[in-house]
Amino acid sequence: MAHPAAVPVLTIDGPSGSGKGTISRLVAERLGWRLLDSGALYRAVGYAAGEEGIDLSDAEAVTRCAQTVKIRFQASPDGGETRVLVNGHDATDELRTETAGAAASAIAVIPSVRQALVDLQHGFRKAPGLVADGRDMGTVIFPDAAHKFFLTASAAERAKRRYKQLKDKGLSVTLTILQREIEARDERDASRPVAPLKPAEGAVVIDTTGMPIETVVEKVFAVVRP
Repeated sequence: MAHPAAVPVLTIDGPSGSGKGTISRLVAERLGWRLLDSGALYRAVGYAAGEEGIDLSDAEAVTRCAQTVKIRFQASPDGGETRVLVNGHDATDELRTETAGAAASAIAVIPSVRQALVDLQHGFRKAPGLVADGRDMGTVIFPDAAHKFFLTASAAERAKRRYKQLKDKGLSVTLTILQREIEARDERDASRPVAPLKPAEGAVVIDTTGMPIETVVEKVFAVVRP
C-alpha cells in the first residue's frame, strides 16, 4: 500500500459557485482518482450541530460535534450525485441549501473545528490519487499537492448558477438575495484569520465566468497530463 505522502493530489479551491465541485468531479472521473468534497464536511458538521440545537457561536459545543459526528459518502444507486450521510441520515439535499452553506462558513472560522476535520480530510488521500475540492486544500490541507488550481467567477455569475441549481430542485429563491449572500460569504471567507480563502502559492487561477464546463476541464488538463 502506497504511503499517503506518495499518493498524488490535485487541489481545486475557490468560492461557492465558481464551478469547483463540478470540475473536481469530472477531473477525478477522468483521472480515475478519489474525490474529496471538503465543503460537504463543514456543511455536515453545521447540519449536525443544528439538529442537536447547538448555537453555532458556541465554539466548544460545535467542536465536540465535529469530533463525534459520523460522516459517510455513498455512491448514488442511480449513478447521480454522491450521497452524504450524517449520523446515518441522508442529508445530501439539506447540505446543498444556502442555509447549510452559511452554517459551514460560520463554523469554519473556529480553529478547533478545522483541526478536528484535518485528519478526516487527510484520510481521503489514498491510491491511485486524490482530487480535493474546497477552500484551503492547496494552502492548508495538502500544501504538497503536485497541482493546484483556484477557480473564480463574478458574484453575479455565481448567483445565477446557484439560482438555477436551486430552482431546478424546486426551491423558492430570489436572485438578488442569493447574490447578496454570496458577496457576504466571500468577504467573510477572505477576511477570516484562519485559512482565509485565497489562491495557493503557485496555483493556476481560472476565471470561469461565461466559460463552458468542458472548457474549464480542458484548461485543467492542459496543465495536468493523465
